[in-house]
Amino acid sequence: MKIPGPWSLFLFLSLLLAWFALALPGGESKPLINGAGASFPYPLYARWFATYERLDGTVRFNYQAIGSGGGQQLLLHQIVDFGASDSPMRPSLLQTAPGKILHIPMIAGADALAYNLPGSPPLRLTPDVVADIFLGRIQNWNDSRLAEINPGITLPSLPLVVVHRSDGSGTTYIFTDYLSKISREWSGIVGRGTAVRWPSGIGAKGNEGVAGQIRSLPGAIGYLELAFAFQNRLPFAAVQNRAGNYVLPSPESIAQALAPTSLTPGDFPISIADAENTGAYPIAGLTWLLLYEKPSNRQKAEKLLSFVRWCLTDGQALASSLDYAPLPPRLRERVLASLPEIR
Repeated sequence: MKIPGPWSLFLFLSLLLAWFALALPGGESKPLINGAGASFPYPLYARWFATYERLDGTVRFNYQAIGSGGGQQLLLHQIVDFGASDSPMRPSLLQTAPGKILHIPMIAGADALAYNLPGSPPLRLTPDVVADIFLGRIQNWNDSRLAEINPGITLPSLPLVVVHRSDGSGTTYIFTDYLSKISREWSGIVGRGTAVRWPSGIGAKGNEGVAGQIRSLPGAIGYLELAFAFQNRLPFAAVQNRAGNYVLPSPESIAQALAPTSLTPGDFPISIADAENTGAYPIAGLTWLLLYEKPSNRQKAEKLLSFVRWCLTDGQALASSLDYAPLPPRLRERVLASLPEIR
């Protein structure tokens, strides 16, 4: 979420504070835990919240999928009890926080490159072609570079319309993190971030907005979280990984992107884009819950910590059914070992 100036930020935070105040328990004994942030993991988070509320019976959750940038801002201003983000918080932001903020990896997911072409032919894309499409250098679907990597498919003479996010987004961070790794030009011209200056294309708000634009625009191509591509029945491309293999996004290929990671406590804000494994889907990323190490409300902190432990153990079994990848056991063990540091 991009906030244009201090007065806009003040107004935005005031409105959000009023909204969350309306959601307070109102005399009920169940604490209400408020969170906000990434839409990338929202399908799984919604399932986790509903399942855990039934299992526990003593807690309620209110989560607003306003984007990673918005979640970070609301946590910084202590309007929510936790944030959710697909991008690590910048050191400059962390320095403004009233206390230490922890990054807790929860699951891994993928950005799918979905498209709208007559007949929905299976599409293959190489890293350099992906970069040049989003740099605005490939402008028609019958471009010779696309034809070369898609033999046997007659691609139409149709303008190529790039669709990207218009709001601050962890989905954008994962995609631009990938592009910055595979393209020096992209890294130098655009770079990585939750919001960037796009060289071409049209913007849409949220994964739902990107899906809607792709559905309605013949010749469109855009990035969105894999679960949203499935929900909207959009075809998506197989992307060539570092090993030279064309791989479709799936829970299995996302898990392959996680396989080589070797972490120690404190390394949790890491990148898994452009992973080395032969079966890894290259446009993958972790998503984190953001928590204060020393939260002010002890009752809520204990409930939230119990929920996080459940998500990192029994809750991981729900990930694959919603097209995410559970964390590897060794990573989960290390994350769980870090949780008692929260006070």
